[in-house]
Formats: sequence, C-alpha cells, structure tokens
Amino acid sequence: MTQPPSGFNLRGAVDLSALSKPAPTPGGGDAAAPQGVVVEITAETFQQAVTTSMTVPVVVDLYSSRSAASTQLSATLQQLAAGAGGKFQLARVDADANPQIAQAVGAQALPTTFAMIKGQPLPLFQGDHPAEQIQAVLDELLRVAGENGVTGTISVEEQPETPEEPEEPPLPPHLQAAYDAIETGSFDDAAAGLEAALKQNPADDEAKALLAQVELMRRLDGVDPMAALTAARDAAPGDVATQLVAADVEVSTGQAAAAYARLLAAVRSSGGDDKEAARARLVELFLLADPAEAAVLKARRDLAIALY
Repeated sequence: MTQPPSGFNLRGAVDLSALSKPAPTPGGGDAAAPQGVVVEITAETFQQAVTTSMTVPVVVDLYSSRSAASTQLSATLQQLAAGAGGKFQLARVDADANPQIAQAVGAQALPTTFAMIKGQPLPLFQGDHPAEQIQAVLDELLRVAGENGVTGTISVEEQPETPEEPEEPPLPPHLQAAYDAIETGSFDDAAAGLEAALKQNPADDEAKALLAQVELMRRLDGVDPMAALTAARDAAPGDVATQLVAADVEVSTGQAAAAYARLLAAVRSSGGDDKEAARARLVELFLLADPAEAAVLKARRDLAIALY
C-alpha cells in the first residue's frame, strides 16, 4: 500500500477540478457541498466531491461491480467511514460507468483508492487490504489533511433521515392476476381476465388501461418495428391496416404524438369500416396516456373535427 508521505505538497498534485464543471448557481455562489458520510458520485457530480475536499478530506473508492475485490474493499471502506465520525467523506465511483475519472487519475487496476484534499488527488492504494492496514492509511491521510488546514467534518447529526417509503397497497385480485399473466407472456389469459372484470364493472378505468396495454402487446407480438414503419411510409394514409400497425409501433417506442397524427390522417382519408377502425384504435391508444397530456388533448380535438 502507498501511504501519504509526510509533508505532502498539494501543489504537485494533478488538478481534477476540470473533470466536471457545474452550471453556475443563481447569484454566482458555489454549489453546496454534498451531504452524507458515504456518497455515490459520477463524472457529472464529481465537482461536488472536489468542493467538499476544500474543507473535509474525501476518500474516493474507484470500484467495479465486476470485481470481487472491489466489493470487499467497498464494504470495508464504508464500515471505516461510518466509524470515523464524519472526519472524512467516502465518495464511491463506478469506474465502469465513469471511465473518464479512472483515466484522469491514471488508475492501473480496480479497485483503486485515492484521496482529495483541497481539490487535489493523493494516491492511496490499489486492490483490497485488511481493515487495520487501511485504517493506518486513513489516519495518515487525516494527519496530512490537518497539516494543510483541512479539518472539517461531515455533520452526521444534521443528515435528514430518509423517510421510509410507505408500502404500496396490494393490487385488486383481477389486476394482480393480469400482471402475473403478463409476466409469463400469457397475454390471452391476461386479456380474458380483464374483459371478465370489465363486464362486472365497466367503470374500472385501471382495468381498461391495462387491457389496452395487453392488447397492444398482443398486436405487436412478432411484429418487426422497422418493417412496419417502412411499410406505412410507403403506403397511402387510407391503407388503414398498415397504418394501424405502424401507430402501435410508435406508441410502444414513446412516439405517441406521431401515432395520433398517423391515425388522424387515416380517419380523414378513409370511410366506412376502415374509418371506424382507425377511430377506435386512436381512442384505445388514448387509454395508455395521461388524459391531461397536451398531445392527447390536441388529438381528441382533432378527432372530433375529423369526424364532424
């Protein structure tokens, strides 16, 4: 292990502060230091750790979830941080998701542990080590931090307690049964159960919305999305069968507004059964969205105009 040398000179360290510059805060003030003894940071939030290191030593655990040594070291570091009374902050960085941080500090292996004091990195050690050896390095780090005027602490007492999330009430049996069927790919069973429930209670909006989702999944089973969109692009708006499939694909890929516009064009360009099929599909797709969404409200208005 590499221990911080006595008399460590911060001027010789590499400046990591340029890794992630935060957006200016209103009034020109710096962003507040992060709260918590153990935090998870990314390239985008790295500047928060740099800011914290101006007053509190920050130990950075550069880990990989694919590494057993990383898992063991992280557990040890978190235990030591919890027992340090806020004398340093442990900032954990997923190196797989944030390779630019690993590159910036020249990490040769994972896990790698380094510290920051006044925004400057100080190499500590690579790999996993016994807790007593790591504690010795941390003690030396705190000594060096003190020599450089970094003697603040994380105020553990002021940390807001994370409220326990209330347990969600259980779903009604018919909805739970439908979700269970969906998870196993039994769309027909899910649809049958929901249809039966709606016969008993036609005003069950949750069952209506879930049935619309099940029907969409049934229709898209085996459909090639790109082929469906290409076919619709080359077809006339009045080719309702082709446009219906393309609209389903668009809704399933988050392009609801495009699906609405496609079906409105089909309504305007067709008549008889085809017109009714396009109208009915559009109304069914509305069930999959928030009725207050601007795209839904606009499409409903446009549909009324197209029909009358």
